Amino acid sequence: MTGRLTNRTIIVTGGASGIGAALVRGFAAEGATAVIADLNLEGAQALADEIVATGGSASAVRVDVTDRASVAAGIATTVERHGRLDAYFNNAGMNAPMKYLDITEDNFELIMKVNTLGVLIGTQEAVRQFIAQGGGGKVVNTASIAGRQGFSSFAPYSAAKAAVISLTQSAARAFAEHGITVNGFAPGVVATPLWDKLDRDLEAIGEAHNNFASMSSGILLGRPADPEDIVPTGIFLAGSDSDYITGQIIPIEGGMILV
Repeated sequence: MTGRLTNRTIIVTGGASGIGAALVRGFAAEGATAVIADLNLEGAQALADEIVATGGSASAVRVDVTDRASVAAGIATTVERHGRLDAYFNNAGMNAPMKYLDITEDNFELIMKVNTLGVLIGTQEAVRQFIAQGGGGKVVNTASIAGRQGFSSFAPYSAAKAAVISLTQSAARAFAEHGITVNGFAPGVVATPLWDKLDRDLEAIGEAHNNFASMSSGILLGRPADPEDIVPTGIFLAGSDSDYITGQIIPIEGGMILV
């Protein structure tokens, strides 16, 4: 199979579902070896098997993005299986809405740990591998419109995604000398299992008015995103067409946040 990503090995964290799964399928369709790194190894393996069965190249590893040893082991396993690493997508994330006055230390710390510390660790370990290979390589982070505009019902998530944007810029400065680019994309409202859970959580805390439907109503293009809407930008950032871009966050939100 040949395509825009032929001979590239790409790890996607949180790759077993939602945006991550769409990216994985898209990368494999473009000729990449897609590595699905997820806490849900069973789901990751099922997706890898699906891709292989349709002629693509994929494998699965169990990775906890908050645990450095787990992240490093996932990269090591990938290199052992496939020879090298070309791009690392820090995509895993989670949210747990709470009203601002109800936010607890545990809620804040968990959301920051998964969404922000996970990006830091993933970037560090991927870059170590890139440098060991002789330089080059791409890190791509999943940010969010919530990183550009705070939302009252999930302030820690907004803070975490704002931090992802800052980490992207900082890493771009830190690793440019090695030929490594660091970029990200910022989805808006996307029809994924994460949003299904978010709707239920918002209803539970009496914030149902901030739900999927109401937030989608302000999108200029008239509809929420499907995970597949994210894929072309992911392919662009994983491939050679984006070699002269670094430190940038590309919004993919249908015109929801204009800045």
